[in-house]
Amino acid sequence: MIRFALLFTLALSLRAAEQPNVVFIFADDLGYADLACFGAKDIATPNLDRLAEEGTRFTNFLVAQAVCTASRAALMTGCYSNRVGLAGALNHTSKIGINPSETILPELFKSRGYATAIFGKWHLGDQSPFLPTRNGFDEFFGLPYSNDNGPLHPTIKGIPALPLYDGEKIVERDPDQAQFTRRLTERAVGFIERNKKRPFFLYVPHIMPHVPIAVSEKFRGKSKHGLYGDVVQELDWSVGEIVAAIDRCELSDKTLILFTSDNGPFLSYGEHAGSAAPFREGKLTTFEGGVRMPLIARWPGHVPTGRTTDELLASIDLLPSLASLIGAPLPKTKLDGVDALPFLLGDTAVSPRETFLYYSGDELQAVRRGQWKLHFPHDYLTTAAEPGRDGKPSNWGKMQPKSIEESGIRGIASRHGYRVERLDKTLFDLAADPGETKNVVADHTDIVADLEALAESARADLGDAQRPGLGVRPAGKL
Repeated sequence: MIRFALLFTLALSLRAAEQPNVVFIFADDLGYADLACFGAKDIATPNLDRLAEEGTRFTNFLVAQAVCTASRAALMTGCYSNRVGLAGALNHTSKIGINPSETILPELFKSRGYATAIFGKWHLGDQSPFLPTRNGFDEFFGLPYSNDNGPLHPTIKGIPALPLYDGEKIVERDPDQAQFTRRLTERAVGFIERNKKRPFFLYVPHIMPHVPIAVSEKFRGKSKHGLYGDVVQELDWSVGEIVAAIDRCELSDKTLILFTSDNGPFLSYGEHAGSAAPFREGKLTTFEGGVRMPLIARWPGHVPTGRTTDELLASIDLLPSLASLIGAPLPKTKLDGVDALPFLLGDTAVSPRETFLYYSGDELQAVRRGQWKLHFPHDYLTTAAEPGRDGKPSNWGKMQPKSIEESGIRGIASRHGYRVERLDKTLFDLAADPGETKNVVADHTDIVADLEALAESARADLGDAQRPGLGVRPAGKL
């Protein structure tokens, strides 16, 4: 019996040695150009810059939709978010969430014996069946939805207190938002230290820099870019603390670290929002400024050092890639992501992703193959003439904000000070025109025809506005 126990312990130790840890740090509403290593001039991000120098920068990384819940649903499932019935941003009135029948990222890690934790914003349902601890995470500390979903909402009054969870219990209401980044970082570091002898999956979906932005006293006034820059610099500090814990625990050579954001900047909030330069528009749009995010990966000895690649990759590709990394079987339900692990690790310079579908809610607004992106006619949000100031959105004072429950593009515009414009059918060559400014639809009829065929196939599977898709699965419902 003693010999068997020793052999079993040895087998577990060997398995732990073979299984890499994964740390996924996820910012909220961070702009593509808010990091120095991605073009920021007046925001210092030395820890993220170092991460990029020691790993790879992916400059053509796309999230599934440019809004919180939809983006996270896609990341967690490896599917376009409309396939799993989750779009927009859930709030305290929502009765839906991630369907418990979906096999999501932490559950794959759990199937391989990993410790799992989420410290930050969940945003996939706040009712009991949808909580992270019911869907693969051992530990949860953070918010069930966005930090503006409370009395600090910039335009809507009367929202109940913002709940802070520890596990499945609400431990505080309306906590000090200036302490969020520090508190999440401390929990993340503690988790690493407690689990250094076993494989772990650590997910840190930071609450910042989603409005209302806030920063601890230590970082206030430290950047050259006002309060927003201070907030990003504190996020950079957080990354430094997490990486230092990995290094201190001698886990660097067995830990893949990923950093990105859920979607682009909330441009209506002006000085309290980031920059998507050189791309057009930001959050809530299907222009590149809404969905193209900075992605950094570091894993010494595995991810190439100092590499920058402009090959196409998407957040939906991370679940199948990480499943391949840890040897977990893929979910039996249909995925939209592809296994890009050889590309992620630099074994090949070519990404397996060739096409991408740009959905907003259930509306297919654009499709892409390689450098070519075809937009179909649709309404989109753009900032009003008056810039947002002091945490208030554009058009503050002229707005007539309605309830948080109001859906659709007009409801979003009324709550956040945007104006609505119309885009006709438009073809962009993203290689020559990453800012999506020059319509070349008349010059490339063959490319347009190819992309329209791609779109028609997508509509049959995933739907389009009033047209139901045969491959769509329902969200979880109470």
